[in-house]
This record gives sequence, structure tokens and C-alpha cells, in this order.
Amino acid sequence: MKNPIGIKDIAEMLGISVSTVSRAFRDTHDVNPATRQRVLSLAKELNFKPNKNASALASGSTRNIGIVIPFITNYYFSMVISGIQEEAYEQDYNIILYVTNDSMAREKSLLENLSTSNLDGLLISISSDSSSNEHFDKLMARGLPIVFFDRVPNDIEASKVVQDDFEGAFKATEFLIERGATRIAHIAGPKDLKFTQLRLSGYMEALTQYKIAIDQSLIVHSGFSQVQGSEDTAKLLALPQRPDAIFAANDRKAVGAILSIKEHGLQVGRDIGVIGFTNDPIATVVEPTLTTMEEPAFEIGKRACALLIRHIKNKNFEIQDLVVPSRLIIRNSVAHKHV
Repeated sequence: MKNPIGIKDIAEMLGISVSTVSRAFRDTHDVNPATRQRVLSLAKELNFKPNKNASALASGSTRNIGIVIPFITNYYFSMVISGIQEEAYEQDYNIILYVTNDSMAREKSLLENLSTSNLDGLLISISSDSSSNEHFDKLMARGLPIVFFDRVPNDIEASKVVQDDFEGAFKATEFLIERGATRIAHIAGPKDLKFTQLRLSGYMEALTQYKIAIDQSLIVHSGFSQVQGSEDTAKLLALPQRPDAIFAANDRKAVGAILSIKEHGLQVGRDIGVIGFTNDPIATVVEPTLTTMEEPAFEIGKRACALLIRHIKNKNFEIQDLVVPSRLIIRNSVAHKHV
């Protein structure tokens, strides 16, 4: 009985080394694209499929990517995971999911006890109360490639993929101003998160450019839940002079704002306009429907995964900061003011 075709046979047929054939199957950066195509074409002709387990053992590669996220039920993160999964599948990687429940303590414990022997790299979106980079630095010092996305830490030398939070916040606030709002509140996320700071900066820059005074009493920081959005809005409505529009850090907070406004006997849109940031499906269910800045979650996941794989394949690949633009989705929660 004839022995099955192996990598050594393909190497002999093409007149190249076994290691070159092996690297071609793994699509490493140091293999000529034309050589890789010759290897793949011959393998297809011979109906040869490399043993992935053997290849992983030989190369030290596991073909596994870890994903660390705050939530799994959140719409945004589910879309990010879909984008990561599509890119990973296209490049023949598996994904392993880790959920921190938006807790820095759990995030730190998870990463400090993580077995990196079965991972080629990590994609991380940090918890909202994450205030230290020490647990990330330790992993990176061990040579594990890491790409941060969406919620990214400050002051760390690593690749990052985010939406354009500053520009998105600027456009959201500008839209409210163009619709006639002059007293615009911002119900923001936790102060230490970089994207909270960027969205706050975008909001403030729009006010400044349109010569509207920044009123610190109209800026409220808390978490990202619907309940917290309602609580933030109740505080704003208790002010001697209430806002005529609210820009929320995310759609869940915006929905909370809408419910609170209604509970106070006011009309959403006409009395107080509300704009969110995500384009969560709940935006089309709440009444009135929510105007929002759409975050390109799927694209962020796909690009973050592609970037991580480049770092995995080339340890010297340069650090990159990728910024993906958001898009205004106009619905009914903001109306024209009659001046």
C-alpha cells in the first residue's frame, strides 16, 4: 500500500525545503507569495491537507486567539465578536472567549492566571473601572501579541483599533445644535476610560466652535446601563434650568434618558432631544425611535483580528492605531425647535 503524501514529498516535488513548505502552509511573513501559491496549488492538486496539530506543535503556533471582553450579552460586543470570528475563520484561526463582567478585579485575575501556552495572541477590550496596565504589561513582556479594541488603556505601547469617538461626539452634539438646542447635557461614561474622555472632548469642542458656554452641571459621569441613564437624566431634570437636549455616551443610557424624560411628563424630541452612540437594535424599538451615532462594531472586530494576526506572524510588525469612523443615524428622538 502506497504511503500518503506528506510535506516532505511536496518539498521534493517543488525543489524547496520542508521548512519553507511548512511556513507556506502557516502563511508566515518570510515566505515569498509566489512560493506559497505554488505550495498551495500542488497541495490542492494532490488533495493534501496539512495536519494542523502537527504543524502547531512543530511551529509553536496554536492557531488560537483569545478575546477578553466586558460583556457577552451587549449588542456592540456581540457584533465585534462576529467581526473577529469572520476574520479568524478566513485566516484559519480559532477564538477563545473570556468575559470579565466589566470588573477590573476579574480582568486582572483572569489575565494573571491565563495559560498563554494555548494562545497565539489576545484581543482585549478593558473593563470600565480598569485603571492599571500592570497585568497587560506582564503578558506583553512575555512576548504575547496583544491588540486592544474599543475600550483601550491609556499610556501603553500596543496596537489599538477604535471608532472615532471624538469626531462621533462632535457630530452628535453639532446635530443637536443644528436642530436648535442651546443647553445640551452629556451623560457620560466612567471618567478614566479613554473613549469617555474622547467623547467628552468632542462634545465640548462642538459647543466651543458654536460659541455655546460649557456648563459643568450638564455633564454627568456614571456607568453604561439603562438604569444609570435614567438616574443621570433625573439629576439633570432637577436642575433649576433643565437641558433642552441630551447626548448619551451609549444607546442604553439614551434609552434610560428617554424613559426618565417621559416619567417627568415631558415630550422627547420637542421638549428635550436625545441622541445616543452605538445603534443598538433597541434604538428602533424605543418610542420615539432613537437618533444615534452608529459604531462600526463588526468592522472594528474584523480589523482588530487582522491586525493581531499580523503581529502574530511578524513579531517585529510596527504598532498601529486604527480609527474607524462612525455614522449619524437620524430617527425621531430629536426634533426641530421652533424659535
